[in-house]
Formats: sequence, C-alpha cells, structure tokens
Amino acid sequence: MVRDVDLYVTVPSFFRCPISLDVMKSPVSLCTGVTYDRTSIERWLDSGNNTCPATMQVLNSKEFVPNRTLQRLIKIWSDSVQTQKDNRVDSAASSVVAREDIEVLVKEMRARKDKTDRLSKFICFAKESEENCEFLAKFDGFVEMLVGFLVGDKDINFLERVVKVFVLILNKVGDYRALRLLILKQNNDCLSALLAVLKRGRSVSSRIGALKIIEAITLDAESKQIVSEKEGFLLELVKLISLENDPRLIEGSLSCLIAISMSKRVKTNLINFKVIAELRKLLTGGQKASVSIIEKALKLLEMVTSLREGRAEFCSDTACVEAVMNKVLKVSSEATEHAVMILWSVCYLFRDGDAQDALVKSNGLTKILLLMQSNCSPVVRQMSGDLLKIFRVNSKFSSCLSSYDTKTTHIMPF
Repeated sequence: MVRDVDLYVTVPSFFRCPISLDVMKSPVSLCTGVTYDRTSIERWLDSGNNTCPATMQVLNSKEFVPNRTLQRLIKIWSDSVQTQKDNRVDSAASSVVAREDIEVLVKEMRARKDKTDRLSKFICFAKESEENCEFLAKFDGFVEMLVGFLVGDKDINFLERVVKVFVLILNKVGDYRALRLLILKQNNDCLSALLAVLKRGRSVSSRIGALKIIEAITLDAESKQIVSEKEGFLLELVKLISLENDPRLIEGSLSCLIAISMSKRVKTNLINFKVIAELRKLLTGGQKASVSIIEKALKLLEMVTSLREGRAEFCSDTACVEAVMNKVLKVSSEATEHAVMILWSVCYLFRDGDAQDALVKSNGLTKILLLMQSNCSPVVRQMSGDLLKIFRVNSKFSSCLSSYDTKTTHIMPF
C-alpha cells in the first residue's frame, strides 16, 4: 500500500517488479514466464547472471519479450489512480461555490492568484449541474480567459485542469466558430498546449478532453489544415490509436483523425506514418476493440485508401485485406458498409490482383453471397454485385463460383 497525500493506493502484487518491487514501467518476460521491469532485468543480466532471479532456473536464452497485456493493465490502473487523485484534490480545494462568487474568482484568476486552486473550484462548480456549465460558458470573458491560460502557461498539471474546465462547458459554448478563431489566432500556442496535454498528460480524461476541443474547432478546410500541419500532431494521433492505449483514447483519436483527414496532403502524411498498419492491428485485436472503434477504424481506412498510395499499401498487406473482409456482417451495418466500400474500391474499381487473391483466401465469396441475401442497403447490394462479377470474370475464381451456384439458386442475379 502506498500513501499519496491522503490517498492510500493498494498496488496489485503482479504490477511490481520482483527485483525492484516498484511498479513496472516496461514489463518484459523471460523464457521462464516470469515478468520483470526491463531496466531491472537488464541490469541483472548485464552483471553476468544467467538465471531467472525469481525461480533461479538457468536461462536457456537471455532474450525477453515485452508483456503488452500487463503493460496495458498497469496503464489503465495508473490512469484510474491519477483520476482518483485529481478528484480528491478538486474536492479538497473547493468548498461550495455560489454563482455570485464566480466574478470574484475570475478576477483573482486574471490576477494570477493561486490559479490551480481556483480552477478546481470552477471544475466542482461546473460538475454540479448543466445550468452551472452554461453559466460559465456565457460568463463575460470566461472562455477568453481559459484560452489565455492555454497560451501563457507551460505547467502540464495546470494545462490539464484548464482542459477539464473547457470540456465541461464545451457543449454550452454555442458558437464554435468564435472559439475556433480564439484558439487558432494565437500563433499555434494553444495547439502547442493541447499537443503537450496529449503527449504528457497524466490523466486519460484530460487527454481525451484535448481531442474533443480540437475536434470541435475543426469546422472548415482552413482550420483542418492549420491543425493537421501543427508539427508532431498527426504523428501523435497515430501513436494514440495503438491497442496498448485506453480504448476511450483510441476512439477519441480516431474521431479526431476522421475530422481532419479530408485533404490529400493529410491522407498522404498518415500513410507515411504507417496508419494502415495501426488500423490493421485494431481490426485484428479481437475483443480489445469495441464496435465503435472498429467502425471508426474502417471509416479512416476507407478515407486513406481513396489515394493510390493508400491502396498500394493496403493491398500489399494481405492480413489487412482479410481483416476488412472478416468484419463484413460481423460488427454492425455501418462497419459492413465501410468494409464493402473499401473492398469494392480496391477489387472492383481499381482491379488490384493481390487484393482479389486475399478476398478469396478470406472466404470472400461466401460472405458476399450472404451479404446479398441480407437486409443491406441498396448501395451495399450494388457493390456486392459488382464484387461478384470479379469472381465471374477471373478464371481462378469462376469454378468456385460455379460450384456455389449449383448449391445456391436463390441468390439475386446481377
């Protein structure tokens, strides 16, 4: 048990390194199956030892592999502890705040008096009711003050609290166009602060909040361009969709990427950042990826494969083509539509042979025939019919389709 201020935290024993007894930052497993923190076990092995410290077994190999599952569990636990700490600090710093006190607090904030404590009061005030959120959003100069804090402060803990207040009142701001002008006219300083929260924020909720703010201000082509061209921003979003991250963070990052990935330049940059490989990992991640994450991953994949470079990378990744085919009729109608659109584009519209081969290997013919008998939309039905023509025309597939025709006489003709 660890004491942090007045918060006692029980650390699960399997989160601790058997050598250092500290919570592991980079868990790796030896051939014996025992997991250690990378730094500790490297120090042990570099000292000339050839045994497993916990079991004292002689090691057949000194190689170790990252324990991604345990690392993800530790991250979720750590974020939960941090959230508890933040909520405790907010509660401790705040007594009941009345609306008539807000003007005084705002003046004190502008005078830079104990800003963190007063931000905590605003957070508690906003959490009490939707009416309080609207009151803050409409309070003269309050939003402008928050934007000013994003520009003028580099302390990550303070920036996270500014983001928390922003997110609480975001739905009540009303005119996102005015907010966009406020944030984007600051020589990219606001975007730098939001990017810092994404990279270094300790709380998952504040990092998701930064994504929500960015998504809210990307209303037109100009704002999408400004945000996407912010150095390091696109790459950070691609990193955040890794399966190792919190599912909420993955979903928020996908939503943000979809919102800004309209131009050819952005899509090209995403392809160069290997976004297709990350999307394939999401699609093959089993139960780790929710329905919403799968839908958004397919939507983003559909967007990047609209470019020749994206189609080339997608078609060369057989596992990715098969993963898309496997999502047809298995997730949701929206996921099926995105998946069929991707396959129709690469296999029928652009006639890529590698993608067609992968389609067959993933039992694509059966899926398409079933899809045409399902209650799908007219657009999906038409694209499915086009895909069946590929099987008819290609001699490698025609015998397979003919044998299927003899067993399936009620399929719609095309």
